[in-house]
Amino acid sequence: MQICITKESIKKFQIDAALLTANGFLPINDFQTARIIAAKVNEYNNRDHKHADQLKGYQVRALGQLVLIYRSVLSNCLAQYPNLQTEWIDWLYSQFSKQEVNQWFSEYKRNFLCLKTASKQDVLKEIFLMWIILQNPALSFTSVFFKTKLLSDNPTNTKIFSCVFKFLKQSAPSFDNSYDFIDWILQPIKRFPESLADQLVFIRNNWWNYLDNSKKEINPTLKFIHEEILEDEKRAHAPERVLTFKGRRLKAKYSHEKSWMRDLVMIAKNTYVWLNQLSKTYNKPIRYLDHIPDEELEALHESGITGLWLIGIWERSKASKRIKELYGNKDAIASAYSIYEYKITENLGGEKAYQNLKDRAKTYGIRLGSDMVPNHTGIDSPWVIEHPEWFISLDTNPKKEFSFNSPELSPSTNVSIKLEEHYYSQTGAAEVFQHIDLKNNHTRYIYHGNDGTSMSWNDTAQLNYLKPEVRDIVKRTILNVAKNFSIIRFDAAMTLAKRHHQRLWFPLPGTPDCVITRERHTMSQQEFDKHMPQEFWREVVDCIAEEAPDTLLLAEAFWLMEGYFVRELGMHRVYNSAFMNLLRDEENAKYRQLLKNTLDYDPRILGRFVNFMNNPDERTAVDQFGKGNKYFGICTMMATMPGLPLIGHGQIEGFTERYGMDFKKAKWDEDIDQELVQRHKKEIFPLLRKRVDFAGTDHFTLYDFEKEDGGVDENVFAYSNQNDGRVYLVIFNNSYQTTRGSIKRAVECAGNNSRIQDKSIMNILGGLSLSINNKNLFILSDLRTGKNLEYKIDKIKDNGLFFKLEPYEVNVFLVKTSV
Repeated sequence: MQICITKESIKKFQIDAALLTANGFLPINDFQTARIIAAKVNEYNNRDHKHADQLKGYQVRALGQLVLIYRSVLSNCLAQYPNLQTEWIDWLYSQFSKQEVNQWFSEYKRNFLCLKTASKQDVLKEIFLMWIILQNPALSFTSVFFKTKLLSDNPTNTKIFSCVFKFLKQSAPSFDNSYDFIDWILQPIKRFPESLADQLVFIRNNWWNYLDNSKKEINPTLKFIHEEILEDEKRAHAPERVLTFKGRRLKAKYSHEKSWMRDLVMIAKNTYVWLNQLSKTYNKPIRYLDHIPDEELEALHESGITGLWLIGIWERSKASKRIKELYGNKDAIASAYSIYEYKITENLGGEKAYQNLKDRAKTYGIRLGSDMVPNHTGIDSPWVIEHPEWFISLDTNPKKEFSFNSPELSPSTNVSIKLEEHYYSQTGAAEVFQHIDLKNNHTRYIYHGNDGTSMSWNDTAQLNYLKPEVRDIVKRTILNVAKNFSIIRFDAAMTLAKRHHQRLWFPLPGTPDCVITRERHTMSQQEFDKHMPQEFWREVVDCIAEEAPDTLLLAEAFWLMEGYFVRELGMHRVYNSAFMNLLRDEENAKYRQLLKNTLDYDPRILGRFVNFMNNPDERTAVDQFGKGNKYFGICTMMATMPGLPLIGHGQIEGFTERYGMDFKKAKWDEDIDQELVQRHKKEIFPLLRKRVDFAGTDHFTLYDFEKEDGGVDENVFAYSNQNDGRVYLVIFNNSYQTTRGSIKRAVECAGNNSRIQDKSIMNILGGLSLSINNKNLFILSDLRTGKNLEYKIDKIKDNGLFFKLEPYEVNVFLVKTSV
């Protein structure tokens, strides 16, 4: 399963020589290679700011499969008519001059490494295969691999191709009397131009007898396509996904939260990078946590921030750093999520330095947060050394292609730990690593951590939550973390929900979407429930509620499980990535629908969201939203909607670099955008300091913005909230178009004490707690400009509040009554 690609694409996408065959073809013999190639293309596009769709591993695999099939069909054709290629070439020379034909062949040989020493017959065969692929709309991305000036619309090339296909139409034997050879071979594309899976199914059902060994790979490829598409659909950062609650009738089991939890505003800091930046700001070495100046804590306090998420403060895996060094990345440190032990690293000053920071932060009203990574540990952690049975593993190598002749990564003389060797050449991405207990010569193949959406995290080891001792030790570890941190963020929390831990690692018979190589390790539902009788996260929540009730638990959870994590499992907070994705892409109707769905089902869920414009796994806020009115409009929403506002590292300063989890310092020398900082101080910080007024859901009301033609403008977000007698109205036009309309009615909302009953639809006066009888006038006082807008209550009752909104205009009003 190999394809012929241009020299230019090999260079452009940095495809290593180790990935190529000896004669220059690019083999796509396994799913991991397909993912690697896709990642290289995407990396190039991202690096060069090309706004191309993200290439998927399954598309690359399908490309390899179709090339293999067409090569097989062509070989079958040539076997029936051995002289076809010779006659084909002779035909070209009879129609064009010898110089034209020779130059044509020479140019292909010059542009394609795999054709450099090929015969004219083989060159012609590969050209024909490229042409077929380029006719396929579902493989439009392949032009980056094949396109040269020769395959563009240059006259000579067009004439020669026309001549070639005229010959094939007339002379090549067809496998179906209803079509000539060219029309026959294009049938899958013509019937299913947009679907690779349907093309492969058509070929499997209709061409089976004309294929050689290539047909054996069709079903595995279809399975891979199905798995990848299904996972893409489940990922919450897919902007087309909207949270719904259809069929949900489970009893609400919210965790009790203290007032500080409800009002929390948190900022994320990549700790090593932050300390290095502070060193430059204060012009002195700031290496340890206790070196962080009080001025910095005071600045956070003044901005309205009450929570500080310190990323990467635990002792990290030495093997993780070693792996990166062997990759050639000498500047990287270990990944923040390949954890050796849950101890504050001495590289940041250890426990003593942390306690100093914690005590000083407390005087500024700031609570500290950290990550807890329950899904996996570092590949060389003490648990891996001392308790390999706690991890998901096999006693036999799951794939014969996996080889472990690679450098030793173990810190212990009693244990050998080796990564699959093709990781180092970046020509493979095995799901397991080799663990040998040298005392008893017991070999295990332990799985890397994996969420099923991409390649395994190769510096980690996947824990087995079917084992009660694993669940117990992780709970005890979480309790120990809670002794030091008021806020715990659980990384990839959704992977430990029962249905996803089962799906990924212990799939039901016949289910396709497990981690690759786990399909042979199925388990019945009854057996799985026996080993994991209840949700692990519910156990954690109940344990923390009893033993560390002053701890906020925050789940990074996607796959449309947000409501389940907070309402039924009891997490205090859960990621709401739709806030970032949908508002960024101005899919405003979808985000308003998400809000309406949530209000209709249970408004309390809104207060448990974590809303963000970027996080450490995403592009920076300035990259996604810019620095203008659109950014500040959405940032205003983040500050005034129920749910925890999470501010990204460098967001306020306008930094554009995205910091990797293995960065020790920023790679770019960026200056703070002082103008951007000042605008935050003027427009955003005052709202964050009033967080107590915006955080609740009891009085949160969402309105339709009715246009003059009677329709609803879905681009406008209008909502009100109130606390302790203070009532606010927020209105934002997330669009580049000016709009006019009125706020008259609120959307339907369920009562906070009921899922279905006690629903109500209020008019604008009810939403703003105004009565037609109590006052004659009311005033909307703009918090930013101080401008007052005066309205007569009786007119508003009938006509609503009228606004003309410029592109990305946002207003935050305090509602005042006046006689």
